[in-house]
Amino acid sequence: MAGVPVAIAYDFDGTLAPGNMQEHVFLPKLGLNAASFWARANALAEEQQGDPILTYMHRMLGEAANADIPMRREDWAAHGAGITLFPGVETWFDRVNAAGAARGLAIEHYVISSGLRELVEGTAIRKHFRAVFASGFLYSASGVAVAPAIAVNYTTKTQYLFRINKDALDLADNKAVNAYQPQDQRRVPFPNMIFIGDGDTDIPCFRTVKEQGGHSIAVHPAGDADRAARTRKLIAEGRVHCAVPADYREGGVLERRVLAILDLLAAREAVTAPTPEPGA
Repeated sequence: MAGVPVAIAYDFDGTLAPGNMQEHVFLPKLGLNAASFWARANALAEEQQGDPILTYMHRMLGEAANADIPMRREDWAAHGAGITLFPGVETWFDRVNAAGAARGLAIEHYVISSGLRELVEGTAIRKHFRAVFASGFLYSASGVAVAPAIAVNYTTKTQYLFRINKDALDLADNKAVNAYQPQDQRRVPFPNMIFIGDGDTDIPCFRTVKEQGGHSIAVHPAGDADRAARTRKLIAEGRVHCAVPADYREGGVLERRVLAILDLLAAREAVTAPTPEPGA
């Protein structure tokens, strides 16, 4: 794709889809109460002094085994296909890509989430992401999930911003993300990044992107006064540039904010572009 690379990275739960992705299909299929499931997973983390992401994944595998529910990749994808998205999400990517192209920008989309990459893989919007950085499982030779392989929590999320920055997308390659690379040689400079998230677990990413010259946007469910107040607090704390409803429909506040950022990036590129040689 021609144009200056611009990366938009999204949290998933509460950002692209309401609530937690596990609560859309997986927990209802097993007949599990969401509040009870999370309470047990968090209690296990506290008891074992473990990572809550790992304990919720452990609980998911245990509950599926108890219910005799198969947990192959295709089974996870089927659960992901049932995830409900916020208004306008399914058409958002094509609209933003077209807006970027009209400004000489090549928009790339990424997910950075503590949710499950297997569930994201099953969604209708997976095709729009250059990479999905999320928690995921290890699989047996027969293709069944047997244990957590990777846990993405609120502090490790920032690693993936640097992977985007340096184009080090292979998670098994730690040398590439840690290797020295001059700022002017990095594929997607931080000022060309936008991070969209919904809350406290996104604060390290919000701050990293904002402090490195990029743009951070907090979203909240439309009409939820409590969540709106929490995201506005992030503005007062200097963590994000703005807080808007998670409404991705054409002409909405979120779209107008993102298009304004694209205008800014395009203008900066025009100002800093090398001066053509006379007669060129």
